Amino acid sequence: MAKMNFGGVIEEVVTREEFPLEKAREILKDETIAVIGYGVQGPGQACNLRDNGFNVIVGQRQGKTYEKAIADGWVPGETLFSIEEAADKASIVMCLLSDAAVMSVWPTLKQYLSAGKALYFSHGFAITWSDRTGCVPQEDIDVIMVAPKGSGTSLRTMFLEGRGLNSSYAVYQDATGRALERTLALGIGIGSGYMFETTFQREATSDLTGERGSLMGAIQGLLLAQYEVLRENGHSPSEAFNETVEELTQSLMPLFAQKGMDWMYANCSTTAQRGALDWMGPFHDACKPVVEKLYASVKCGNEAQISIDANSKPDYRVGLEKELAALRESEMWRTAETVRQLRPENN
Repeated sequence: MAKMNFGGVIEEVVTREEFPLEKAREILKDETIAVIGYGVQGPGQACNLRDNGFNVIVGQRQGKTYEKAIADGWVPGETLFSIEEAADKASIVMCLLSDAAVMSVWPTLKQYLSAGKALYFSHGFAITWSDRTGCVPQEDIDVIMVAPKGSGTSLRTMFLEGRGLNSSYAVYQDATGRALERTLALGIGIGSGYMFETTFQREATSDLTGERGSLMGAIQGLLLAQYEVLRENGHSPSEAFNETVEELTQSLMPLFAQKGMDWMYANCSTTAQRGALDWMGPFHDACKPVVEKLYASVKCGNEAQISIDANSKPDYRVGLEKELAALRESEMWRTAETVRQLRPENN
């Protein structure tokens, strides 16, 4: 493993240079890998593994998602099976179902996890809150994780572009003595750029905090607050949206993604620099108590229980669509549709 300096803290990471694809193939040459679930992460991980030369099959129930798997080249009876058949055939079972689906499928799936197999996750949720999910693996199997830091769509897109999406990895249970090498080989196989070590508990808590915080929940709340203030003070929808969202996503985010926030600041006007430096403190002070409250709610399992309760309702998807529709039909995001149409690349 390579030692890297992360802001003054030395960490060990696994790169494709020291753990090449050829090594991963050699480690898993006698394994049959079953990707269970073809929803968010399933397509990207399954297709990347297949394209990288691994022995992969998919387990998915009949329905629209099953048809999507067929469209992606998985063949019923050859590489596409029911969840039960795929889990039975596999030596490595990659459980890429939603957290709610894991709970419902677990009693069935567990029957096919015989001694020496590996149970793989891309999220620590089911294991970390096993007292709530009921997901308690038997002791004679490996329990491992590779968690790409992005969506399955991004994982696949970056793979096709010859790039890699960074991932975290963890070994929860090593029954065979091969759990770590299996984990790293799978991480390389799915297209990770580099991998950093974590635990199931740390991944689950950081992931739920990030989703509810800066990655999704907080960013929507902040953008909407600024948009509303501008609109309430007489600014037009197009002006409010451009100054709130469009400039951020199209101009500034690529700059700080490329070289950091300081570099982005250095490439803005002196007026913007001064204002950003003066106001980042008040925003930090206002936001940190909210993030601390969020993290505490995640760590104690409250957020997991909210998710379990909501996702287990029979009318969950109906309620979800209503909430998403309200978001989609808000003035800010309807304005976004028009702004996107006006981008030069769309004309």
